[in-house]
Amino acid sequence: MSDPLALLPLALAAGGGRIGAAGSDPFDAQQLVAAGLTLLQRSAPLVRALSGKRSAILLPTSPQYLAALAASEGRGAVLVNPLASPVEIEYQCRDANVGAVFTVESLAARVPAGLTAVLLDDVPRTARVVTADRSRDVDLGSHHGLTIEGEAGVRGRDEEAVIVYTSAMRGVPLGAVLTHANLLANARSTVDAMAQTADDDVLAILPFSHLFGLTVTCAAPLLSGARVRTMDRFHPVRAAELLADGVTQIVGVPAVFHAMLGAIERRGVDLRGSALRVCICGGAALPRELQDRWADVTGVELRQGYGLTEAAPVCLFNRIDRPNVRGTLGFPFPGVDVAIMPPADYSAGAARADAGSAAPLADGSPGEICVRGENVSRGYVGGALGLPRRGEWLCTGDEGVRNADGTVTFVGLLKPMFTRNGFNVYPREIERVVGALPGVAHVEVSAIPEPARENDIRVRVRGSVTEAQVREWCESRVSAYKQPTVVEIAE
Repeated sequence: MSDPLALLPLALAAGGGRIGAAGSDPFDAQQLVAAGLTLLQRSAPLVRALSGKRSAILLPTSPQYLAALAASEGRGAVLVNPLASPVEIEYQCRDANVGAVFTVESLAARVPAGLTAVLLDDVPRTARVVTADRSRDVDLGSHHGLTIEGEAGVRGRDEEAVIVYTSAMRGVPLGAVLTHANLLANARSTVDAMAQTADDDVLAILPFSHLFGLTVTCAAPLLSGARVRTMDRFHPVRAAELLADGVTQIVGVPAVFHAMLGAIERRGVDLRGSALRVCICGGAALPRELQDRWADVTGVELRQGYGLTEAAPVCLFNRIDRPNVRGTLGFPFPGVDVAIMPPADYSAGAARADAGSAAPLADGSPGEICVRGENVSRGYVGGALGLPRRGEWLCTGDEGVRNADGTVTFVGLLKPMFTRNGFNVYPREIERVVGALPGVAHVEVSAIPEPARENDIRVRVRGSVTEAQVREWCESRVSAYKQPTVVEIAE
């Protein structure tokens, strides 16, 4: 039998870390994982609902996420963004063949009809399993007896752990499949690159439905025995106060640091001399001006990293044991190979599955960032074609250049997308959705540069519809971060 610590939830339980909502006493990770396993053992309706199917997790950033991952044992869990619309949630659950959704009371109305809903508001004490005919409370009181033995550094299993929907270059999101091996490899590399220890106190403000949040602010610190404080919603002022209250690490996207910097300056929060030692930014291009200003105000370097969902996610990072090279994505992550190659063709919305072979370009030559390693996904749900590959190299659709010192600088996007508040926005996806509105003859989506949010969204429509109709249509069908800022109507 393979080592139990080759499974992500059990490895996190064995790390000795703690996780809890900011301002509350934390739970032991082991306690939450044990609660999830107990839930699966004690609820026959849940077992029946998941028979031959995947699970889905529709939760805010919270300690309950660990219980949901554990209760998904033996199957991939679809990580659903709480900002997703009911239409998007229904599509992901149907496409991934989901049988039950782990959620909380405030989000339960978004669970698609016909699926079992598992309410985790009171975990690790109790859970409620809601099926079509009845609601059952499950006592999880026996979870304190869990003991886990195994090899701490064992390779993760090549079995599905999570599915994250992304890469909507053709207009429809694809479910990237990440294994326990993918996630554990990247989480352990994070511990190495960030020099994490059991003394760290990590503020988790990113959604765990985003692998940047799950891997870097949850899995890695718990593996190292650290403490994780979660925020179900990001509040700049509250986050700034927590940074002065013992937090040692924070990870965010540019919009988060922009908002926090404003809060720090307005409230006069003094972080010099605090415990804060590591600040990491990813998810979108980090303006050098923001990086410089953050270091000036806080006295702590803002280190940039780079990754993508299909790589679990981190590939490059300005690691802690080296000077921060501002304006760059940093060095290849431990265990990840990075090369700059001739770009694949994204002019049609997505390249072929096999982009052919190519030799890496010389330093200083811009090209496509390509990555390989144990962190790289094996593919998508149903064998769908997404990002292309060059043999064992994954093409990222991002353009970069390798510098003489070994760092990589981001140049721009090759794939048809842009970012907003750290989330990927695919114009073809919004164009497909708006194009289905009766009366629309043509639609075009583009980015509007906006420093605080990276980009806003412009939707140009030709047809016999009104701006109000377009906005109402989008509100019911796409995520909050995909809502258009500007709607222009032409006859």
